[in-house]
Amino acid sequence: MRKTIVITGASAGLGEGMARRFAAAGRDLALCARRADKLDELAAELRRRHPGIQIVTRELDVNDHDRVFTVFSEFRDELGSLDRVIVNAGLGKGQPVGTGRFAANRQTVETNMVAGLAQCEAAVGIFREQAAGHLVVVSSFSALRGLPRNVTAYAASKAGIAALADGIRAELAASPIAVTVLLPGYIESEMTGSVGKTPLMTSAAKGSAALVRAIEKEPARAYVPTWPWAPLSLLMRTLPASLLRRFV
Repeated sequence: MRKTIVITGASAGLGEGMARRFAAAGRDLALCARRADKLDELAAELRRRHPGIQIVTRELDVNDHDRVFTVFSEFRDELGSLDRVIVNAGLGKGQPVGTGRFAANRQTVETNMVAGLAQCEAAVGIFREQAAGHLVVVSSFSALRGLPRNVTAYAASKAGIAALADGIRAELAASPIAVTVLLPGYIESEMTGSVGKTPLMTSAAKGSAALVRAIEKEPARAYVPTWPWAPLSLLMRTLPASLLRRFV
């Protein structure tokens, strides 16, 4: 059992949901996020509900790459070891390319890809020293192909971090270090608030539970929830671009 778990972007959304599920399962948690006030509120609540577990927190903007390494090292020192690191912090702030919103697209790619790389580097460095660990990268269903409109930069960044994780897995194939890529579909969160009503949307509670179930199995890749996103992945790869625009 992976006892000590790091979750980035843990103050809200999927990160918060996963933290609640792992706390209920008796895991020790290292939680970090930009919004320290929300993070501390969550940690205090979880300590009250689950007094047998240890929870440590740090304020962290993952775009401060040097601090990512510092915080992960501090987590390891406080908890004794890190069994699992969930690279969850992300941003969905894209705009159509060529419409004068380069800053928003750059911020999305830097947060999801470059800061994701920093988190992977910090985590895998610790795992190599321990000769054990589980790296989990939260990508997106949108990583399966290039997408139009506001999702172009976001999908590209999520494809990039998924490919990075796949490469790390290939590098560590003969080691005791596991690597998982999660490809969530629509799960209620701050990031999916602009999607609107759709029968494909999964509630935050069900989505978090599905994420944790997938993580515990430690697969190479997992669509979350499996239904309908695993079957839809086949359609996603083959749908003509002219039709794809209607669904994005």
